[in-house]
Formats: sequence, C-alpha cells, structure tokens
Amino acid sequence: MNVRRIFWISSVLISATIIFWAYYWIDALLLFVIVGPLIVMGIQDIFQKKQSVKRNFPVIGRLRYFFEMIRPEIQQYFIESDTDGAPINRNDRSVIYQRAKKQIDTTPFGTQLNTYAEGYEWITHSITPKDFHTMNHSPRVLVGDGRCKQPYNSSVLNISAMSFGSLSGNAVEALNWGAQVGGFAHNTGEGGISNHHLKHGGDLIWQVGTGYFGARDKEGNFSADAFVKNATLPNVKMIELKLSQGAKPGHGGILPGKKNTPEIAAIRGVEAGTTVFSPPYHSAFSTPEELILFVEKLRNLSGGKPVGFKLCIGRKSEFLSICKAMVKLDKYPDFITIDGGEGGTGAAPPEFSNFVGMPLLDALAFADNSLRGFGIRNQMQIIVAGKILSGFHMVRAMALGANLCYSARAMMMAVGCIQALRCNANDCPTGVATQNQALAKGLDVESKYQRVANFHKNTVESFVELMGASGLDDPTKINRTHIYRRVFMNLVKTYAEIYPIIPDGCLLDGGDVPFDFDEYLKRSSSEAFEVLV
Repeated sequence: MNVRRIFWISSVLISATIIFWAYYWIDALLLFVIVGPLIVMGIQDIFQKKQSVKRNFPVIGRLRYFFEMIRPEIQQYFIESDTDGAPINRNDRSVIYQRAKKQIDTTPFGTQLNTYAEGYEWITHSITPKDFHTMNHSPRVLVGDGRCKQPYNSSVLNISAMSFGSLSGNAVEALNWGAQVGGFAHNTGEGGISNHHLKHGGDLIWQVGTGYFGARDKEGNFSADAFVKNATLPNVKMIELKLSQGAKPGHGGILPGKKNTPEIAAIRGVEAGTTVFSPPYHSAFSTPEELILFVEKLRNLSGGKPVGFKLCIGRKSEFLSICKAMVKLDKYPDFITIDGGEGGTGAAPPEFSNFVGMPLLDALAFADNSLRGFGIRNQMQIIVAGKILSGFHMVRAMALGANLCYSARAMMMAVGCIQALRCNANDCPTGVATQNQALAKGLDVESKYQRVANFHKNTVESFVELMGASGLDDPTKINRTHIYRRVFMNLVKTYAEIYPIIPDGCLLDGGDVPFDFDEYLKRSSSEAFEVLV
C-alpha cells in the first residue's frame, strides 16, 4: 500500500470519527468552525500548482512548509537525520531553491562555513576584477569542431543523465522544456528517448548504455538501424556512450519492476512490470581499440553528430589503455564525460554508492593529466558530473580541466525534489521520481519548467561573476592556481600543488614518465582492458 493511499484512508477515517462524535456532542455550528477551514485549505491545496507536496497531500502536506518556515534546522532534521550525509546540505539546497524560484540570491551574516576546517576551499580574487555587466553571461563551448558535420555549441551547464523510468514523465517534460527555454541541453539517461523528451523541443544528449535501449534488437544487442532512427532526430545534438556511472560503477543500471510501466517497457524493448538490470558491460566491443572504433561508427551512423563516452574511473591502467588506443588509431571521441563516484541514482546497492568509483576531483585531474601526457588533450572536450550544484563547483571543475558541466540533483530540486529519498520505492511525494500517476500529476509542468530555466541562468551567471572576481573573462583561462584548499589546520595548498599538471607528451614512447604514472602505464595496452602483468 503506497503512501498516498494510506493518507487518503487515514483522512477518511479521521473525518468519519470527527463527524461521528460531532453528531452526538457538538452542534452543527461548532462542527463547521472545526472542519470548514480544513476543507477550504484542502481545496486550495488541490488546485494550486506551485507546491507538489501540498497538491498531492492536501492539508497535511502543509506541515513540511510549516517546519521550514519556523526554522531551517527542523527541516534539516526531518529530511536528513538518518541519511548519513547523502542528500545535499541545507545551505546548497537553499541556494538551489532560491535561484529556481528567482527569490533573493544572497545570504546574511557572511560566511556560513568554518574557514579553518580541513577541506575548506576558495577561489582567489583579483584586485582588478572584470565588470560582470560587460562579460558574456552565457558562455558556450563548441563540441565536435573540425571533426563532426554537425558540431554542437553547448552551454557550460547542462542537465545530467536521468532516465524516463527513474523520473516521471512530467519531470522529464519540465526538465526538457526548461532546457528549451534556457538554451541548454538535456541528457536523456540510458532509458531511451520518449515523447516526454521530444514534446517541448529541448536539445538532447542521447545516452546509449549497456542495455542499448532505443538502439537494440530483440535479443538486446546493438542494432545500427534502431540507433540511426533515434540518432538522426533533430532534437538529438550529441550521443553519449555510457560505460559506467558514478553511483554504481561496474554494476549496470536498475529499473525496479514497480516503475517499469507498459509505456517505459515499449521504449526500452523489455517486458513491463519486470525489474530491468542493464548489463555491467557492453557487448558491442571488448577492447580499447574496439571502443574507439565503435565511437567512430556511431558518429558516422548519426550523420556526423558529436559522440563521446562516459565513465567513472576505476583502474587507472584501463583509462590509459583507452588513451593508447586513441593515439594508435589516431581517432578520438568528441568528448569524454567523467562521472565522480559521488554521483547520484534512483536505485543502487549502498556498497556501490558509497565505496566504488573514484571521486570526481581526483578522477578529473587524472583524466586531464592522462590526455595531456599523451598529447591529445586538445582533441576532445571534458564534461564532468558529480554534485555540481553551484557556480563555485563549476569553477572548481574547470580549474582541474573540465570544459563543460552536468548537474542532476540540483536540476531535480529545481523541478520540485525535496530529497524524500523514495526514488527506488515509486512513491516520491513530489511526483519527480515515480511512475505512480496519481503522484506524478502533482508535478505541474507549466509551473516547474521555468524554475529549471531560472536555476540554469542564475547558476551560470554566478559562475561568470566568480570568473570576473578572479580577473578572468573566459572559462579557458581558469587553471589550478585559482583554487585553494585547506589541507590541514595550518597548511593551505593550491590545486596546482595538490594535483600537479604533467608535461604534454610525457606518456608517449620515449617520454619522461612521472613516477605516479609509471606502474599504471606498464599495465596498460590498447589491445585489452585487462590489467597486464
């Protein structure tokens, strides 16, 4: 029995009890005084469209906003007390909501963090900052330039991969509509392309995972014909081949059976009502060289659209093997997406979420250095994902080598997510991460899409303002010297010191290989992913 059904049954029983006792003990006027306001509030909650919780749970849903109004810490307790730090912290969450709703984007009382705590980070500012009002407020990056027939001029911030199946149709529509209005891209996730992705015409980055949903035959193998049908859609601007994701690398995606509706099953080519486990690895290739050739094949089949691959880095030697394959074949993806081990998901075993996969900053620095070491960094763009929530997170990522950023959690919150942590149970109270249509209807697309566009615009402008404060006028000028981190109480280092850049070409044959790459390089090969002895 789901939460909504329990709520309505409880409401009926409570109402019946009140009426029963009122019949014997309370006159009609007093009954109206008690019940009347509740009825009015309930009607108001049902017909308003801004707050999904109140729309799905009339009257009782107001308690959430009551606690939030009294004191943020109370909301913090009710939402986060038993989650072991998994959700976004209160400060970041407040900023996301404010930017999505176009509310006051400032805070009182100064710095809200302990600046002397280990791990505190900041960006250096300049005595001669740039004037924000004269800067480009919407910087973009061209992906596939010089290689693709249809390169894509991408925003620096886009919606990260979240499948229809994990998210409701209404949530997908709101995200895509927001992307269309805001001029940025929406990653479909591995669940395939649905009508919800196409309805409002937002730019799509089509993700093809190990299950090849939307690009598979009846046996579940890759189908070139099925791929072409989706890849050539006008809305599809780039194709992302998913090798692994940060939330559960090495595991494969999971769609719980209760969320696998007939509509979703038809899109994915699976049986409705069954739990769908994506394979942990691809069947279309098995070596680094085959991977790079497969990327080339997809680019050709798509009509020359940018194609790249996404992975959460595990064994460093395997990523170096891919680099060797690129150099040997002289063929390159148009982009590589680095997903941090802290990436989110709607369903994953806790051990995989918490203990598998390299965290984003370490993975990004390693990937950027690896590409530099092989002299091929200029051949592709790097996209990053993994708790990108603010303009500072974007600056930090670009200091380590990223060109573009994805955001999933923040975009979900912009569309109404309150971190109820019911994504895998199909009873998300806001209608964001559920296939229960009674709950999904509570998410009003027309009132939520603008919040997605607002969050994107305000966050990118915050990113630009931070650049200007540092005396920079272009994202390509951000480097590792611009970010400081408190390593210990009395020791501060720049990212350039924590993650030193290695010389271009030093990993090629005859190069002066850095000691921390030497062993991994020896275990890598363009002909096999396996660690070689």
